[in-house]
Amino acid sequence: MDSWIWSVRLTKTRSMASSACRAGHVRVNGERVKPAHTVRPGDEVRLRHAGRDRVVVVSRIVRKRVGAPVAVECYVDNSPPPPPREHTVPIGLRDRGTGRPTKRDRREMERLRGMPGGLG
Repeated sequence: MDSWIWSVRLTKTRSMASSACRAGHVRVNGERVKPAHTVRPGDEVRLRHAGRDRVVVVSRIVRKRVGAPVAVECYVDNSPPPPPREHTVPIGLRDRGTGRPTKRDRREMERLRGMPGGLG
């Protein structure tokens, strides 16, 4: 399983693929699988990686890592589209050269984010 996920470029490294399997982020036909699980054509693979759910149906088995054009032919991607950029939470940006935030600045940023900040 981990070698197939890596071979079709769903993860960057094979160790990332195997750790995702061990953590339970990979499911085949609805069941959690170990890295050594054998994958067959027609299996539905669900992978939670980099904050995104990927749902693919295996169409071809590959043993070694292949190029991106060949990798796309090895599965059918049924993943939901990624969220639009407008819906992502903006990161607080500070003006260049203003230095490290003071305690007052930090509390103000936490208040804006809705995080519990301090004693008050």
